Amino acid sequence: MMKLNEMLNIKYPIIQGGMANIATGTFAAQVSNAGALGLIASGGMDAEALEREIAACRKQTDRPFGVNLMLMNPDVDNIAQLLADEKIRIITTGAGTPGKYMGMWKDAGSMVIPVVASTALARKVEQQGADAVIAEGGESGGHVGDMTTMTLVPQVIDKVKIPVIAAGGIADGRQFMAAMALGAIGVQIGTSLLVSEECPIHENYKQALIKARDNSTTVTGRSLDAPVRILKNDMAREYIKVEQRGGSREELEQFTLGGLRRAVLDGDVKNGSVMAGQVCGQLKEIRPLAEILETLYSDAKKELERIKSIEL
Repeated sequence: MMKLNEMLNIKYPIIQGGMANIATGTFAAQVSNAGALGLIASGGMDAEALEREIAACRKQTDRPFGVNLMLMNPDVDNIAQLLADEKIRIITTGAGTPGKYMGMWKDAGSMVIPVVASTALARKVEQQGADAVIAEGGESGGHVGDMTTMTLVPQVIDKVKIPVIAAGGIADGRQFMAAMALGAIGVQIGTSLLVSEECPIHENYKQALIKARDNSTTVTGRSLDAPVRILKNDMAREYIKVEQRGGSREELEQFTLGGLRRAVLDGDVKNGSVMAGQVCGQLKEIRPLAEILETLYSDAKKELERIKSIEL
């Protein structure tokens, strides 16, 4: 079986998650330079802004990088065209199916890897021409599905013929190795990269993650069919109170409007939307990207050796 690093021509079989308002062109370049696949997150951008970030990324790395496109972006058609025009080698997608753009992207030589939270979606994007899928469990930060990584990944693998990358709940060598044991060709990680020295989020955001415990996250927006995993804070508690008493979409959206930007840029970790996965309780210190990635990969190899000695 081909590993993700061989497929993408990168050092480690690791993709950086597409984190809106966080994964800039500069950050994606730094991740790629450290040996994983950096992704520019187009969430919160229009095509013009994304074009600038792509240019910035290309100035700072000669390694492979990609772009993540949330298909509910208001400027989605223009962004999709830009990705083709710029001949972006790797495109990951979320919040829908990319079938409408697949032919254009394939003609431009792109590899398309949608994020999926169900086997039905995995099969659909495979039929549309996806090269691989990222099966993301609900342990992850930000927009989440219902299934856990442990249950989702093997079921997706059983339903599709294309390679599967595991995401959600992966922050150390044990979890990395578990994902590979399930049959994944590599992993996508996000939360553990937020506490890198290079990550452009506010210091308050990083410290909130380091202080977090195993049960420090909650999911808001289930009643709106738009579940998002964030750290528990004043905003999250108020949101859930209003949600439980049957608050309207308009009322609930007032809580989250601009919430991620408040957390990322202003460092408002009380009233902002501090997106994080359940692995936040494992984060202990701020380290360079290269160290985070190398430790994750080398610890996974150590886990493999340990597993070999286990007798069933």
